[in-house]
Amino acid sequence: MKLLTGNDLPSGDVVWWTGQGWSRHVEDATDVGDKGEAILRAEEGARRVNVPYVIDATLTPEGPRPAHIKDRIRALGPTVRTDLTLKPADPSAGSWVI
Repeated sequence: MKLLTGNDLPSGDVVWWTGQGWSRHVEDATDVGDKGEAILRAEEGARRVNVPYVIDATLTPEGPRPAHIKDRIRALGPTVRTDLTLKPADPSAGSWVI
């Protein structure tokens, strides 16, 4: 599974490609497959997102989860206190086992 992520241009928030736009929630992300590079060029050119890139991910019962720890932190929040994650009720939000 491949996801497209970047930063929202006006706010700087981490965003995920949904297939029709961008969301702050990784659970909304959709698999871009081999179309990721074309989508990121179009979105970056339209000035909707800053520094987009394609990442590897796995599908879990809670939704897609980035494979690399850096992107898991971007998706789910800090690793120090699970109550500070973007999804504190998500039991896997603080789980960094890949």
